[in-house]
Amino acid sequence: MSLVDGFGRVHRDLRISLTDKCSLRCTYCMPAEGVPWIERDSILTTDEIERVARVCVDLGVTSIRLTGGEPLVRKDAVEVVRRLAALGPEVSMTTNGLRLAELAVPLREAGLARLNISIDTLDRERFAQLTRRDRLDDVLAGIAAAREAGFTPVKLNAVAMRGVNDDELVDLVEFAVGAGAQMRFIEQMPLDAGHTWDRAAMVPAEEILATLRSRFTLEPVPGRGSSPADTWTVDGGPATVGVIASVTAPFCAACDRIRITADGHVRNCLFARDESDLVAVLRGGGTDADLTRIIETSIAGKRAGHGIDSPTFVQPIRPMSAIGG
Repeated sequence: MSLVDGFGRVHRDLRISLTDKCSLRCTYCMPAEGVPWIERDSILTTDEIERVARVCVDLGVTSIRLTGGEPLVRKDAVEVVRRLAALGPEVSMTTNGLRLAELAVPLREAGLARLNISIDTLDRERFAQLTRRDRLDDVLAGIAAAREAGFTPVKLNAVAMRGVNDDELVDLVEFAVGAGAQMRFIEQMPLDAGHTWDRAAMVPAEEILATLRSRFTLEPVPGRGSSPADTWTVDGGPATVGVIASVTAPFCAACDRIRITADGHVRNCLFARDESDLVAVLRGGGTDADLTRIIETSIAGKRAGHGIDSPTFVQPIRPMSAIGG
């Protein structure tokens, strides 16, 4: 079986949000006081996550990425990884890295295959201003721990923001190359809790690349497939750098992702305004066939693209922290 939408896209990549809570308060994501959290009783249990994942694997999913919020805020994150890895798909995680110094080895032993770590700046004062937490040293320790635990390559994600960190793009690549990691820059997307996204403040992919080319020789890496990032070798390789141009060069035509929020809703697009509830089935005695039907219906209704450039585009009600990356 496979999950195919009306445009022939086969969905093999499942993103599961473990929690909407986060240990940072990044200015481009949420206000200093946070956002109204999902009620604790509404968060999917480990058994429920495993059940939904098993249904999706039966539908052809071959990779699962765990997200948040910050997934490692969840106390049983290692157990979630262990159960999902046992189902067969490759399991990866996107994290802010704060708990990796203690959890990188247990996560690796549980079956986690890959790690993406967010780091928007290398400047301690700027990090504290941007995240409202003085935790840069913990992130750097987490990156080192990930390497020591055997995660290769570690991918480092940075949201490029004008007047905030656009003067650090070269420094971030040099840091990543020195750390044996791959730097990836992400165009800022309209997914903030305050709905204050301003396209003029976004650093577009072409500008990112122009800045990097002032220091490095970049050559495109072919065979992107359904990956969200276009990739280039840095000074002949083997190091590479990626750019995720979700706004200026959307990759919707190759999108193979399906998302499950922490409170059990299916989203067929990061920017979707509609969701399909799985909780009534999970907690109301429904069958796996019922879950399958809901998931298939959601994918069948997927739009051709996210429509950010359309005059009719409306930002999702939920912020990124509640959707899951």
